[in-house]
This record gives sequence, structure tokens and C-alpha cells, in this order.
Amino acid sequence: MTADDSDGDRFLVAIHVTESELEFVVRVPSDIDSGWRDPEAFQQLVAEVTWDHLDQESTLCSIAAEGSPGDTVTLGSVTLQSDGTVVSHDLSVPDFVDSGDESHEQS
Repeated sequence: MTADDSDGDRFLVAIHVTESELEFVVRVPSDIDSGWRDPEAFQQLVAEVTWDHLDQESTLCSIAAEGSPGDTVTLGSVTLQSDGTVVSHDLSVPDFVDSGDESHEQS
């Protein structure tokens, strides 16, 4: 799903693999709506939307098993309005078996 810029801000969602942990990453648009006052709040909202649509445990287990340290595995995007309204999302679990290295990128 996609949305016009006037419909909200599109945040990219990924998991970064390190030697010891998986880090939830939210990529913030450079032209973010000025209505977003608390970065922690919108990042938490993006995480909630992500895990409402993807199974957190199986997604993270798959990334931990297949990803390598330094990889950033993209899960998709979430588009939100500054009042917290979810406009759209385009999220999917990476399929390491079928798409190989195409489902994640090296940092």
C-alpha cells in the first residue's frame, strides 16, 4: 500500500543484526511532518503496528537464524499521520529461502 505525502509520513522498518542482538530500526523521512513532537512515541507506534501485522517471535527467529552480523533486514513500511492514525502499511516477513540475499541488505 502507498499513500500521498499529504496522507502521512512513511517510515521504513527494518531489523539490524549485530553480533549479540537484533535491533528494531525505524528510518524517519527527512521531510517528516512537524506534528511529530516525540520521536519515542512515533517509533513505538511504528513498532506496535509492525508487530500487530507480523508475528514478532517467528520473524525475529528467522532473521536471527538467517541474517549475518551487519545485515539490515527490511520488513517494509508504515505510513502514519502525526495524530497516530495508521494510513497504510506494507509489511512482510523476509523469505530467506526463496529470495536469498534479495530480502536483506548488507550495511
